[in-house]
Amino acid sequence: MKSNATSLALVSDGTIKMDGGQVFGQVPKVIWENFAPPDRRNRVNLGLNCLVVKNGDSCVLIDTGVGTKEPEQLKERFGVSRSGLLKNLRNMGISPKEITHVVLTHLHDDHSGGSTRLDRSGEAVPTFPSATYFIQREAWEEAVHPNERASQSYQGHDFMPLKERGQICLLDGAAEVAPGVRVKVTGGHCKGHQMVVINHGGERVAFMGDLVPTHHHLRVGCIPSLDVFPEETLETKRELL
Repeated sequence: MKSNATSLALVSDGTIKMDGGQVFGQVPKVIWENFAPPDRRNRVNLGLNCLVVKNGDSCVLIDTGVGTKEPEQLKERFGVSRSGLLKNLRNMGISPKEITHVVLTHLHDDHSGGSTRLDRSGEAVPTFPSATYFIQREAWEEAVHPNERASQSYQGHDFMPLKERGQICLLDGAAEVAPGVRVKVTGGHCKGHQMVVINHGGERVAFMGDLVPTHHHLRVGCIPSLDVFPEETLETKRELL
């Protein structure tokens, strides 16, 4: 399909704080602290940015931020005081039931945490009950069966309720998930990490997830130490940037 998205809107889930050394990798602190001043715990501020793509009857949300299930843990670990995704969607006139597609670049908890919420009984349920959630099969398998290094990045209650309710679509490589919205596997940050490319007004817009977590990472050699496959990140950035 060649159809174009009718509208794009960036929607914030707030900000998080992460260790600057992890974020900027081999870039020396004496360089990165000039453009990303750390706090006393060496953490830098990062935006939790999601994207809404509307096209006809489809309303696509890309990534879901950290969510609201564990506010105290989020505050301590990430410096998050409140998740703002649902509020900001409502301010745009979009209710959770109107989201038809959710594309997750990967399943780390700062990108997939908002995919589920706690209901009144304390059970984790899908935040977007009408949506199909699109994830690369490789990313799913790593999240469900993480090794010791990766296990702290995944929280089962962020994504297992989606599987239990039949809302997961596992992808094996590049695919069009909605009119004018395609995914491409980048790898690098983790197994099955994917970016999203949107046709919009004769142009292509790329949502790169953690391939390019900040504008500073547009520099090809600026690669987070968190990336599991940094050589893949390097090659993909060389290809795209």
